[in-house]
Amino acid sequence: MKGHRAYHAGADHVQVAGLCDVKTWMLEEANANVESIQGERVPTYEFYEDLLARDDLDAVVIGTPDHWHAKIAIDAFKAGKDVYVEKPMTLTIEEGKVMQETGARYGRVLQVGSQQRSDWAFRKAAELVRNGYIGKVHAIAVRLGSFPPPTQYPETPIPEGLNYDRWLGPAPWEPYNIDRIKGDYGGGWRRFWDYGSRKNGDWGAHHYDIIQWALGKDESGPTHFVPKGYQGEPYQYYMYADGTKIIRGYEGLGHMIRFIGEEGEVLVSRGGRIDTDPASLRNHVFSISDQRLYVSNDHRLDWLNAIRSRSQPICHVGVGHRTATICHLAGICERLGRPIDWNPETEHIVGDDRAAMWKTRPRRAPYCQLV
Repeated sequence: MKGHRAYHAGADHVQVAGLCDVKTWMLEEANANVESIQGERVPTYEFYEDLLARDDLDAVVIGTPDHWHAKIAIDAFKAGKDVYVEKPMTLTIEEGKVMQETGARYGRVLQVGSQQRSDWAFRKAAELVRNGYIGKVHAIAVRLGSFPPPTQYPETPIPEGLNYDRWLGPAPWEPYNIDRIKGDYGGGWRRFWDYGSRKNGDWGAHHYDIIQWALGKDESGPTHFVPKGYQGEPYQYYMYADGTKIIRGYEGLGHMIRFIGEEGEVLVSRGGRIDTDPASLRNHVFSISDQRLYVSNDHRLDWLNAIRSRSQPICHVGVGHRTATICHLAGICERLGRPIDWNPETEHIVGDDRAAMWKTRPRRAPYCQLV
């Protein structure tokens, strides 16, 4: 959240007007940061509902663990606020449906923090694929990395200044341990299914999103998901109806995403890294007849501009829902240890009642209500 906070505190015609966290020490650090940029401290809150009750706020940025994303965003919509929410947008498929419906009902603008859509290299890679410059794409490899298995940590005392019950919110009760809740990119809460979709949600939300964009599937999705190890499969993968196969952890990848077509390849990573085969495609100049994609070179500014114009940003709630759905389905088949089939038109798991139960999850009292 520090990056978001500093950006908005320093942006033209924008003011950070309040901060919310269940950890008092994080609020103190955040407020000191805001003061260093804006010249004054701002009100702080333990409960986000108190922040949303203010009528002088236009929008909120949500950077909580994934299991709180949907509820806070929905309540923000109902309070008349626009939303920037970190990826993945949701914890479950059903949450995404509710977010779409509620956002439309209240006329709100939402941007998902899948900032690779605002990177020129990923946009160019997607445009090369979209326009057929590597022929029909038959396989796409992605690098997500891995987390250690979830661990049952020993219970330790809850530190003063932390509302641990509130941190858990709708997630199941588990004894407190700092390693359960810390925002560690190598583990922390991200390694637990209770709070996210592990690496499928952590990095998959970025890379699966670019794949959807490149294939023109923002309003659809894959149809078949297979976990690693099933009948000897060396990699987790999923497939689209046309046979395009997305492989997680492909050996020798060398980049974050590798598009493999019948007539060439496009490989792309953060930091403006893009390689192609043939090499000439890297510097390809698109013609007036080529299909061009939405141009955003600053993900947060794109959101702010959408708020002002009341238009849809580059990674709006519908895009976020479809990408998060892939993250969740990949996680469901991984946890069940067997393939699942998905109908992207009806948004239902096909022929597997047990798997279908995972489209939603029980919510712990008193945090049961989503809307």
